[in-house]
Amino acid sequence: MTLTAGVLAVQGDVSEHAEAIERAAAAHGEDAVVHEIRHAGTVPECDVLLMPGGESTTISKTIAEEGIDEEIIAHVAAGKPVLATCAGLIVASRDAGDERVPTLDLLDVTVERNAFGRQRDSFQAPLDVAGLDAPFPAVFIRAPVIADVGDGVDVLASWDGRPVAVRDGPVVGTSFHPELTEDSRIHDLAFFEGTPAERDAAAADD
Repeated sequence: MTLTAGVLAVQGDVSEHAEAIERAAAAHGEDAVVHEIRHAGTVPECDVLLMPGGESTTISKTIAEEGIDEEIIAHVAAGKPVLATCAGLIVASRDAGDERVPTLDLLDVTVERNAFGRQRDSFQAPLDVAGLDAPFPAVFIRAPVIADVGDGVDVLASWDGRPVAVRDGPVVGTSFHPELTEDSRIHDLAFFEGTPAERDAAAADD
């Protein structure tokens, strides 16, 4: 089975995310073909999408100008998975708390940008994540805080009493950067829950 993955390539750790998706796919006996998305037209071909970090104002502006925003919304409406990390989480949220960042309303959460501090305040922490059997080495860099969570959103992890990883339907959002380690379990959690046979059976039942 070959998975077609798209990584939004406006900013952020594009190659690192691509490598993490490939590692997670290989662990399930699958191949992953990864496309870097800079223009409209590629998202509809993708089985899964990843929205990396960067500067949320730039990301939101660029995907709107290129027409990628509506394609991402349609992707989620079709039940296809998305992993949105750091600034990607901000853009995917219901409310970024900043009128300069038009959001996609894919995650029913409100966020606060850079709430964990500036670049010099970056840190790594062992994070207990629902669905993982051991702590994940989460890297926080100018990370947003998830300030409010809607009723249908599952909190997957918290740090210092605040949610830092959530799932809302097919969308997983994290405040941290899972691609900056060799641990691909967050990508696995977002994209490869269950065996290929189980996922094929679930798709057949839909």
